[in-house]
Amino acid sequence: MLLRGYAAGIFPMADSASAPDIFWVEPRERAILPLDRFHLSKSLARRLRSGRFEVTCDKAFGAVLGGCADRDETWINPTIARAVMGLHAAGHAHSIETWHEGELVGGLYGVQLGGAFFGESMFSRMTDASKVALAWLVARLKVGGFTLLDCQFMTDHLKSLGATTVPRSDYLQLLSEALSLGSEGSPSPLASTGASVSSTSTSSSAPRFGAIDELLTERIPGGGAGPSGKLIAQLLGQTS
Repeated sequence: MLLRGYAAGIFPMADSASAPDIFWVEPRERAILPLDRFHLSKSLARRLRSGRFEVTCDKAFGAVLGGCADRDETWINPTIARAVMGLHAAGHAHSIETWHEGELVGGLYGVQLGGAFFGESMFSRMTDASKVALAWLVARLKVGGFTLLDCQFMTDHLKSLGATTVPRSDYLQLLSEALSLGSEGSPSPLASTGASVSSTSTSSSAPRFGAIDELLTERIPGGGAGPSGKLIAQLLGQTS
């Protein structure tokens, strides 16, 4: 049901952490972050190159989800948390984690469908921790062949990083184009739901969330937070 909702341009929310129900949202103005317009400031580029944070993917999805929900006001209730954990177990939801001296200090999570990534939430316990996570996400999506990063609602934080808003009709067109790219690995679960979207097809050129891992291994044998961050800054600096 969640995947059908995302494919139709809607997403779930709850009124609070203790709310028993969820509701579906379809904003008239949708926030997106064009992947070729991510604003890599000089200070953020320095932070990436410094190696201050170690960045991982899908290493602590549950902890990131918990960090995003750990605030005075949240739309993540137990129903949404269980559903998103289910999507993660099925390979449809991913997290980016930022670590400092072995401690999780920030991150984000979202849902992948075709060539679209639906950013759900992010959190930060250190300066720039969420910005670094988002920079890594944008680089991962660019390398992986994605075309749409959905941010749902605009915030000053997202706007400063290059996000913009588009009318609902424009968003649905961008979403349709992203879904037409197919899904990585196996047929889309939408194929069995009757949803009339073209993301049910797959191909060898379908967007791949893990494509950047191969690039990092190829370019930086042995890894390292600093060298990896330098490559991310380079990838983002080419078009920002």
